[in-house]
Amino acid sequence: MSKHLAPPDEREPGPGALWRRIALIVLLVVVGTGIGLTVYAKLAHKNPVTQITQIFVPSPTQVFGKSNLLVLVEGLDYDYTPSDQEYSTNSRSDVIWAVNLDFSNRRIYQLSIPRDMIATMPNGTQAKINQAQSDGGVNEAKQVIAKWLGIPGFDRYVVLRIDATKEFIAAIGGVEVVVKTSDCLRYKTGCTGQTLDYDDTWGHLHIHLKEGLQHLNGEQAVAYMRFRHDWCSDPCRIMRQQQVLRAMAAKVKGDRVNTLLHLPDLLSVFQRYVQTDFTNSELLALASYYQGISETDIANAQVPYTDDIDLPGYGDSLVPDTAERARLVAKMLVPQPSAAPSPDAIALAAIPPSSIRVDIENGSGLPGAAHRVADDLRRAGFSIGAVGDADRSDYAATEIHEHTTVTYAGERVRAAMPPTLHELAVVPDPAPSGTPAAGPSPKSDVTVIVGTDLAKAPPAPLHT
Repeated sequence: MSKHLAPPDEREPGPGALWRRIALIVLLVVVGTGIGLTVYAKLAHKNPVTQITQIFVPSPTQVFGKSNLLVLVEGLDYDYTPSDQEYSTNSRSDVIWAVNLDFSNRRIYQLSIPRDMIATMPNGTQAKINQAQSDGGVNEAKQVIAKWLGIPGFDRYVVLRIDATKEFIAAIGGVEVVVKTSDCLRYKTGCTGQTLDYDDTWGHLHIHLKEGLQHLNGEQAVAYMRFRHDWCSDPCRIMRQQQVLRAMAAKVKGDRVNTLLHLPDLLSVFQRYVQTDFTNSELLALASYYQGISETDIANAQVPYTDDIDLPGYGDSLVPDTAERARLVAKMLVPQPSAAPSPDAIALAAIPPSSIRVDIENGSGLPGAAHRVADDLRRAGFSIGAVGDADRSDYAATEIHEHTTVTYAGERVRAAMPPTLHELAVVPDPAPSGTPAAGPSPKSDVTVIVGTDLAKAPPAPLHT
């Protein structure tokens, strides 16, 4: 008897067909979820890639089990062999940063320590603080520097080997930096096109740069960061390091296509030149969490000194300002309370702009920017106080500093700015910034430091 085959839609699916159906269902679910997340992200004005990544990547708080992480970052010094080869065996640390990754407020604090600061070594002798790395490697450096700062210890470390910064900058195609002499860096005087000219053949340091905005390749940028052969020495060298660091962050964040194209080069630099005890999964969590962080949420400062003495065996050495060091540690390295939620639009609209006095400082380097912003805020109803220049002229991002008892004064000023700046952080005084605004004028409630983002933005509608 012949068998009749069932119609195609009534047959039992074979193993291959069954798996194809399952795969199709899974694909539809994934695509549907992706579309839903993308629509949500667009409506919420968020990056859809970030939204999708955050589903699969745990937060740093989950990964580390704490609200902040203290990281020691060191850049190694180096010497040259008779055959002119670089080496860093038993080298001292040339750059020392204590970094606080604040997960509660999505901020980063970077406190620089001049390498010539006097510190006590484990054997009780005094030496320059960077000697700890040479004597006992990163473990001794962590111990000595933590004790010197008065903190319990560091959770992780990152050591940048020879040429790490140079190769990283080369991998992203160079950086834009406002080159400055020491007088221009510290006092905003002498910024008249002077040059930095220095040649050290033995130390392989050759710097011939003119003041002003310049595109620097990796070798030029590192030479600018290393330069300290003037009256300002290490403090200005650290300021130049912070300049280049900000420029690197701006380049990576601002030109994401360029960063993506050079990603293999960046990963290669990291693998060859960076030593760390972070795991890959920890680095992934941090990268996901801090993706797109605003420059206003990265605070930089350096520990100052009170005297320069001749320390036997080490030469010129710096005596730390212990009171200011303690203040900076408390503001930058001690866990900060979570930021209070921003008020809603109705609460902000209820605050009369005329009740808030605002100082405006031009940090953009663009002539007339402070006065233009002052005019915009004045037309929006705010009371305008002092209008002048900021402490420096290379602020990429605008800063809002609040020094008042008027609730939500900073947020009210922020709401009156162009929509592209509505995510700016409002920093209550005393501000945890290495380059804070000049002291507010009497009766001032808010100080706005105008960055290039605001200087180049169209004015906000007057109804804000």
